[in-house]
Amino acid sequence: MSKNILIIDDDIVSQFALRYTIQQANIDCEILVCDGAQEGLGILSNLHKAGKDLPDFIFLDLDMPDLDGWDFLDRYRNINGTAKRPKIFILSAFTSSLDRERAKEHSMVEGFFDKPLSRNSVSRILKSRPD
Repeated sequence: MSKNILIIDDDIVSQFALRYTIQQANIDCEILVCDGAQEGLGILSNLHKAGKDLPDFIFLDLDMPDLDGWDFLDRYRNINGTAKRPKIFILSAFTSSLDRERAKEHSMVEGFFDKPLSRNSVSRILKSRPD
């Protein structure tokens, strides 16, 4: 069964690098890329309203204009009523010990990784949810 992945990142190079790394992991998946948190929230909201499954995984950048990753998480919390929530992994090019600690304590965040994400890390993450 194919896994569904949502990448939320405003940087086109980071989007490409993560998409490529996921594809190199040789795991059957569908990848959707958003240019920002607002677009990602819209997609998740539309899926929820249509009664469709949400993605299995979300890779979320923290540093984005308009809404950052933390704002996304606060607003995403309002999209509820689904039986299955995505596993959310934060990716950041700017490592901050405060962000790492905040991610570690956040109930919706599964992990925090520095960019770029390695193929081994991607494989480990994508194999963490059974089909």
